[in-house]
Amino acid sequence: MWRIAPRSAYLWRWNVTTLPLLVPPAGSPPGPSFVSSFVPLLVAVIGGYLLGSIPVAVLVAGRRGVDPREEGDRNPGFWNVRERLGARAAAPVFAGDMAKGVAAGLLGLVAGGAHTTALGVVAGPSVPLAYLAVGAAMLGHAWPVFAGFRGGRSVLTFAGGMAVICPPAFVPALAVLAVTRLATRSFALGARAGVFALPVLQLAFAPIGHVAATGALMCLIGLRFGQAALAARRP
Repeated sequence: MWRIAPRSAYLWRWNVTTLPLLVPPAGSPPGPSFVSSFVPLLVAVIGGYLLGSIPVAVLVAGRRGVDPREEGDRNPGFWNVRERLGARAAAPVFAGDMAKGVAAGLLGLVAGGAHTTALGVVAGPSVPLAYLAVGAAMLGHAWPVFAGFRGGRSVLTFAGGMAVICPPAFVPALAVLAVTRLATRSFALGARAGVFALPVLQLAFAPIGHVAATGALMCLIGLRFGQAALAARRP
Protein backbone atom coordinates (compact mmCIF):
# COMPACT_ATOMS: atom_id res chain seq x y z
CA MET A 1 0.00 0.00 0.00
CA TRP A 2 1.26 3.47 -0.88
CA ARG A 3 2.09 5.73 2.04
CA ILE A 4 1.79 9.47 1.79
CA ALA A 5 4.77 11.25 3.26
CA PRO A 6 4.04 14.03 5.73
CA ARG A 7 3.84 17.52 4.31
CA SER A 8 7.02 18.51 6.14
CA ALA A 9 8.98 16.04 4.05
CA TYR A 10 8.47 18.23 1.02
CA LEU A 11 9.62 21.46 2.61
CA TRP A 12 13.00 22.79 1.56
CA ARG A 13 15.50 22.06 4.26
CA TRP A 14 16.52 25.67 4.56
CA ASN A 15 12.97 26.89 5.07
CA VAL A 16 12.86 25.33 8.53
CA THR A 17 15.88 27.29 9.69
CA THR A 18 15.36 30.58 7.89
CA LEU A 19 11.61 31.22 7.98
CA PRO A 20 11.45 31.76 11.77
CA LEU A 21 14.20 34.34 11.41
CA LEU A 22 12.30 36.31 8.78
CA VAL A 23 8.77 36.13 10.22
CA PRO A 24 8.23 37.01 13.90
CA PRO A 25 5.59 35.22 15.96
CA ALA A 26 2.06 36.55 15.49
CA GLY A 27 1.28 39.50 17.73
CA SER A 28 4.87 40.10 18.80
CA PRO A 29 6.65 43.39 18.05
CA PRO A 30 9.71 43.30 15.83
CA GLY A 31 12.65 42.56 18.11
CA PRO A 32 16.38 42.90 17.54
CA SER A 33 16.66 39.40 16.06
CA PHE A 34 13.84 40.09 13.62
CA VAL A 35 15.30 43.41 12.50
CA SER A 36 18.85 42.08 12.26
CA SER A 37 17.67 39.15 10.15
CA PHE A 38 16.59 41.60 7.46
CA VAL A 39 20.00 43.27 7.24
CA PRO A 40 21.62 40.29 5.44
CA LEU A 41 18.52 40.05 3.24
CA LEU A 42 18.79 43.69 2.20
CA VAL A 43 22.53 43.37 1.67
CA ALA A 44 22.05 40.35 -0.58
CA VAL A 45 19.20 41.80 -2.65
CA ILE A 46 20.35 45.40 -2.98
CA GLY A 47 24.01 44.47 -3.35
CA GLY A 48 23.19 41.78 -5.90
CA TYR A 49 21.06 44.16 -7.96
CA LEU A 50 23.71 46.88 -8.00
CA LEU A 51 26.39 44.39 -9.01
CA GLY A 52 24.20 43.11 -11.81
CA SER A 53 23.46 46.65 -12.96
CA ILE A 54 27.09 47.31 -13.93
CA PRO A 55 26.74 47.59 -17.75
CA VAL A 56 29.90 45.73 -18.72
CA ALA A 57 29.00 45.33 -22.40
CA VAL A 58 28.06 48.99 -22.74
CA LEU A 59 31.29 50.11 -21.08
CA VAL A 60 33.53 47.77 -23.08
CA ALA A 61 31.90 48.38 -26.46
CA GLY A 62 31.53 52.10 -25.75
CA ARG A 63 35.32 52.45 -25.64
CA ARG A 64 35.28 51.39 -29.29
CA GLY A 65 32.46 53.71 -30.24
CA VAL A 66 29.73 51.03 -30.28
CA ASP A 67 26.52 50.95 -28.27
CA PRO A 68 25.30 47.34 -28.26
CA ARG A 69 21.83 48.54 -27.25
CA GLU A 70 21.49 50.24 -30.63
CA GLU A 71 23.25 47.75 -32.93
CA GLY A 72 22.80 44.13 -33.93
CA ASP A 73 20.10 42.43 -31.87
CA ARG A 74 20.32 45.33 -29.38
CA ASN A 75 21.25 42.97 -26.58
CA PRO A 76 23.99 44.48 -24.40
CA GLY A 77 25.72 41.20 -23.77
CA PHE A 78 28.67 39.08 -24.81
CA TRP A 79 27.19 37.60 -27.98
CA ASN A 80 26.14 40.89 -29.55
CA VAL A 81 29.48 42.52 -28.72
CA ARG A 82 31.25 39.49 -30.19
CA GLU A 83 29.27 39.81 -33.41
CA ARG A 84 30.02 43.52 -33.66
CA LEU A 85 33.65 43.68 -32.47
CA GLY A 86 35.03 40.14 -32.50
CA ALA A 87 35.79 37.52 -29.88
CA ARG A 88 38.91 39.18 -28.48
CA ALA A 89 37.17 42.50 -27.88
CA ALA A 90 34.19 40.72 -26.34
CA ALA A 91 36.25 38.60 -23.92
CA PRO A 92 36.09 41.24 -21.13
CA VAL A 93 32.30 41.23 -21.47
CA PHE A 94 32.22 37.46 -21.03
CA ALA A 95 34.44 37.65 -17.96
CA GLY A 96 32.72 40.71 -16.50
CA ASP A 97 29.15 39.46 -16.85
CA MET A 98 30.08 36.12 -15.28
CA ALA A 99 32.03 37.88 -12.51
CA LYS A 100 28.88 39.80 -11.58
CA GLY A 101 27.10 36.52 -10.88
CA VAL A 102 30.07 35.15 -8.94
CA ALA A 103 30.29 38.31 -6.83
CA ALA A 104 26.54 38.28 -6.13
CA GLY A 105 26.62 34.61 -5.19
CA LEU A 106 29.51 35.16 -2.81
CA LEU A 107 27.74 38.18 -1.32
CA GLY A 108 24.64 36.12 -0.60
CA LEU A 109 26.71 33.23 0.71
CA VAL A 110 28.58 35.44 3.18
CA ALA A 111 25.42 37.33 4.17
CA GLY A 112 23.85 33.99 5.08
CA GLY A 113 26.76 32.92 7.24
CA ALA A 114 28.89 31.15 4.59
CA HIS A 115 27.34 27.70 5.06
CA THR A 116 28.47 25.07 2.53
CA THR A 117 28.80 21.32 2.25
CA ALA A 118 32.14 19.54 1.97
CA LEU A 119 31.88 19.85 -1.83
CA GLY A 120 31.30 23.59 -1.63
CA VAL A 121 27.55 23.50 -2.32
CA VAL A 122 25.74 26.36 -0.59
CA ALA A 123 23.75 25.01 2.36
CA GLY A 124 21.59 25.97 5.33
CA PRO A 125 20.66 29.62 5.91
CA SER A 126 23.01 30.69 3.10
CA VAL A 127 20.84 29.06 0.43
CA PRO A 128 17.97 31.58 0.20
CA LEU A 129 20.27 34.58 0.43
CA ALA A 130 22.60 33.21 -2.24
CA TYR A 131 19.69 32.58 -4.58
CA LEU A 132 18.16 35.98 -3.85
CA ALA A 133 21.48 37.73 -4.48
CA VAL A 134 22.03 35.93 -7.78
CA GLY A 135 18.42 36.53 -8.81
CA ALA A 136 18.79 40.22 -7.96
CA ALA A 137 22.01 40.37 -10.01
CA MET A 138 20.17 38.82 -12.96
CA LEU A 139 17.43 41.42 -12.59
CA GLY A 140 20.09 44.10 -12.45
CA HIS A 141 21.68 42.79 -15.62
CA ALA A 142 18.31 42.66 -17.36
CA TRP A 143 17.12 46.05 -16.11
CA PRO A 144 20.26 47.93 -15.01
CA VAL A 145 19.78 51.13 -13.05
CA PHE A 146 23.13 52.39 -14.39
CA ALA A 147 22.17 51.96 -18.06
CA GLY A 148 18.64 53.23 -18.44
CA PHE A 149 17.09 49.88 -17.46
CA ARG A 150 18.02 48.48 -20.89
CA GLY A 151 19.97 45.29 -20.25
CA GLY A 152 20.71 41.80 -21.49
CA ARG A 153 19.44 38.29 -20.94
CA SER A 154 21.44 37.40 -17.80
CA VAL A 155 22.80 34.07 -19.06
CA LEU A 156 26.40 34.64 -17.99
CA THR A 157 25.36 36.27 -14.73
CA PHE A 158 23.28 33.19 -13.99
CA ALA A 159 26.22 30.93 -14.82
CA GLY A 160 28.54 32.88 -12.53
CA GLY A 161 26.05 32.65 -9.69
CA MET A 162 25.67 28.90 -10.13
CA ALA A 163 29.45 28.54 -9.97
CA VAL A 164 29.12 29.68 -6.35
CA ILE A 165 25.82 28.00 -5.48
CA CYS A 166 26.77 24.53 -6.75
CA PRO A 167 30.39 24.24 -7.94
CA PRO A 168 30.31 20.44 -8.48
CA ALA A 169 27.44 20.87 -10.96
CA PHE A 170 28.97 23.91 -12.63
CA VAL A 171 32.22 22.17 -13.57
CA PRO A 172 30.64 19.28 -15.54
CA ALA A 173 28.23 21.78 -17.11
CA LEU A 174 31.28 23.50 -18.56
CA ALA A 175 32.33 20.13 -19.97
CA VAL A 176 28.88 19.79 -21.57
CA LEU A 177 29.34 23.22 -23.12
CA ALA A 178 32.78 22.32 -24.47
CA VAL A 179 31.73 18.96 -25.92
CA THR A 180 28.63 20.44 -27.55
CA ARG A 181 30.69 23.30 -28.93
CA LEU A 182 33.15 20.88 -30.51
CA ALA A 183 30.41 18.62 -31.86
CA THR A 184 28.27 21.38 -33.37
CA ARG A 185 30.89 24.09 -33.92
CA SER A 186 28.41 26.49 -32.32
CA PHE A 187 29.17 28.28 -29.06
CA ALA A 188 25.53 29.33 -28.80
CA LEU A 189 24.34 25.71 -28.82
CA GLY A 190 27.09 24.74 -26.40
CA ALA A 191 26.08 27.51 -24.01
CA ARG A 192 22.44 26.42 -24.10
CA ALA A 193 23.37 22.80 -23.50
CA GLY A 194 25.54 23.80 -20.54
CA VAL A 195 22.83 25.97 -19.00
CA PHE A 196 20.13 23.32 -19.33
CA ALA A 197 22.50 20.68 -17.95
CA LEU A 198 23.07 22.66 -14.75
CA PRO A 199 19.84 21.80 -12.90
CA VAL A 200 20.07 18.17 -14.00
CA LEU A 201 23.60 17.87 -12.69
CA GLN A 202 22.65 19.76 -9.53
CA LEU A 203 20.25 16.96 -8.59
CA ALA A 204 23.26 14.82 -7.66
CA PHE A 205 24.52 17.35 -5.13
CA ALA A 206 21.57 19.33 -3.73
CA PRO A 207 17.96 18.83 -2.60
CA ILE A 208 15.15 19.12 -5.12
CA GLY A 209 14.15 22.46 -3.59
CA HIS A 210 17.47 23.97 -4.58
CA VAL A 211 17.03 22.65 -8.12
CA ALA A 212 13.58 24.23 -8.26
CA ALA A 213 15.12 27.55 -7.24
CA THR A 214 17.64 27.17 -10.06
CA GLY A 215 14.74 26.57 -12.43
CA ALA A 216 13.13 29.78 -11.20
CA LEU A 217 16.29 31.71 -12.08
CA MET A 218 16.28 30.12 -15.52
CA CYS A 219 12.71 31.32 -16.03
CA LEU A 220 14.03 34.88 -15.97
CA ILE A 221 16.37 34.01 -18.83
CA GLY A 222 13.43 32.56 -20.73
CA LEU A 223 11.44 35.72 -20.08
CA ARG A 224 14.21 37.88 -21.49
CA PHE A 225 14.52 35.75 -24.62
CA GLY A 226 10.75 35.94 -25.06
CA GLN A 227 10.80 39.71 -24.72
CA ALA A 228 13.61 39.92 -27.29
CA ALA A 229 11.63 37.74 -29.72
CA LEU A 230 8.56 39.93 -29.37
CA ALA A 231 10.62 43.09 -29.84
CA ALA A 232 12.15 41.66 -33.03
CA ARG A 233 8.68 41.16 -34.54
CA ARG A 234 7.68 44.76 -34.07
CA PRO A 235 7.97 46.94 -37.18
